[in-house]
Amino acid sequence: MTDAPPTRDAPAQGGMTVPPPSRHPWTPALLGLILLSLIPALLLAVGRVNHERGEKTAALVMDYPAVAAQARRFGLEPQALMDRYQKLGVNGVAVYEDVIGNLVQRGEVYQRSGADLKADFPDANVSPQNVYLRSLKPGVAEALPARYTMPTRQVRVGGLTWTEWPTDPTFLPTGPNAALISELKGKGYTIVYRPYADDALRDPGADWPDVPFIAFNGEEVIGARTPELLEKINGRMGDRIPALIEATPQRGLDTLIATHGAARTFSVNPAWQNRLDPITLASKYNLAARERSMRLLYLRPYPTINETEALLTRTTELLGRSGVKITEPVIRPFAENTVLRALSLIGPVAALLLLGLSFPLVRLGLLVAAASGALALGLNRFDPFAGGALIAAVTFPALGLVLRRARVTDWFIATGLSLCGVLFVSALGANRDSVLGLEPFRGVGLTLALPLLLVALSFLPRQDLRQTARDIYNAPIKLGDVVVMGLALAVFALVFLRRGNATGASVSDTEARIRQDLQDSLVRPRFKEMAGHPLGIVGLSGALPGYFGAMLILGGVVGQSSILNTFSHFHTPLLISATRCFLGLGVGLIAGLIGIWLVRTALRLWHTYGARTVNA
Repeated sequence: MTDAPPTRDAPAQGGMTVPPPSRHPWTPALLGLILLSLIPALLLAVGRVNHERGEKTAALVMDYPAVAAQARRFGLEPQALMDRYQKLGVNGVAVYEDVIGNLVQRGEVYQRSGADLKADFPDANVSPQNVYLRSLKPGVAEALPARYTMPTRQVRVGGLTWTEWPTDPTFLPTGPNAALISELKGKGYTIVYRPYADDALRDPGADWPDVPFIAFNGEEVIGARTPELLEKINGRMGDRIPALIEATPQRGLDTLIATHGAARTFSVNPAWQNRLDPITLASKYNLAARERSMRLLYLRPYPTINETEALLTRTTELLGRSGVKITEPVIRPFAENTVLRALSLIGPVAALLLLGLSFPLVRLGLLVAAASGALALGLNRFDPFAGGALIAAVTFPALGLVLRRARVTDWFIATGLSLCGVLFVSALGANRDSVLGLEPFRGVGLTLALPLLLVALSFLPRQDLRQTARDIYNAPIKLGDVVVMGLALAVFALVFLRRGNATGASVSDTEARIRQDLQDSLVRPRFKEMAGHPLGIVGLSGALPGYFGAMLILGGVVGQSSILNTFSHFHTPLLISATRCFLGLGVGLIAGLIGIWLVRTALRLWHTYGARTVNA
């Protein structure tokens, strides 16, 4: 194994001294393998895009009990208010399973406590702590006990027949309100049925209505704690699709999804909704449908009708701009092709080997490459496809800047290799569960940190590592060096913590407003790319002296890593991620070229300003 003779790897005017990569004899063959492996990856990408194009539909589903409550507050009939909202785009209704309390409200049964009955009929055979029901609509109260395992009995009080319940039955599920569902269907609404779970039910799911979607309440699906019951519920789903509510994990739902697929559902907590104005909330619904493949947009009315109408008007406007059709979604599970995925796996493995062989210190490079591959597989429980996706995500952002980093045009090579990595990440990581958001990309933090480490290690000079350690230890450090390195570490820490916007380093109000304005008008590019790409371009230009150029190249690695990170969100349509990526590349390229001019102009003024004054 021979290394190429050392050459300068930076323009002379910049003074940046980083060692050149090794030009290994296997490099052409490995690049050829990567290119060949791109063919099945590209075929898989085309198939995914075709699948996602058919998924650009969503239903605006209004919570019916919330609308009914709002209607009563303003003296309106619920159906009349629903008609107003339907004209503004609402095409779906979420209807909850009835409980005994609903039968009481509708005047089908009459409920009294045992204490009240005892007060009115002191000699009656009633228990003060029990609850009693009798029919106002013939046969309703008498039919209820057969639904439950709870012991009941019939008693005569005041010449009337009552059903005695040992506990308050107000919230016991009684099945669907068939008349309401039939009326809503007749008006063209997509129905989402929301059944309740209760241990007292004898045969849950036996009377579910014929609707396209089921949305379970609470933190688990009916039967989640009993395998036999869960299997029965799975069978009784029939052609109904379970709703997968974002950020609301439900135990047992994965079993139903394995059989029936799922409709990704976006809902906003009522308390949070009331803190947002209708325009902001509409933006979130649009973003959910356009960029997170949400098929059911679950809506609740605001306290006022005007606010609710403003929400609906803005939401339908934004969905129209985004090309999302408001209709009943047809759910098709994402189909995987194991053969093409296996062929695509060759590319990341070849890229990882090429990366290791391209280090100035080849043995170190191979050792680091092997450790990176083992770490990626380990984080993904040795699943070859998921592990291969992570290998691609950490290898390709670093590969270009390890192979070439002598001039500005090398940024295009690095970017091209990162875009190749995008195809491999999608081919290997996109499956039915990951597209639904059930299977998150494992190792997201690694996609930002490891490429930086790989490129930084490739900066080590081609000499004994012990000598390098001595050189670093004996190097004179100036206060300015400490400040610069401290700032660099602080910036990287901020970028790393901000990778999910879920930490204390989340976005500011100003940035949130800018993001909303951008995402309402176009697909918002990622700020890490718009900052990282200019840094890399300026660093490759050699405009800055000494180690500054190398530090900026590392900043450019963050931009390249962000490209792969963008495409690791498999529930986001591939073309949306591509639009976001190319917007970031375009903005970053323009900013980088401007940055080169600004840096060179500033340095020229710095060095010549005093001399001009003296000459004058």
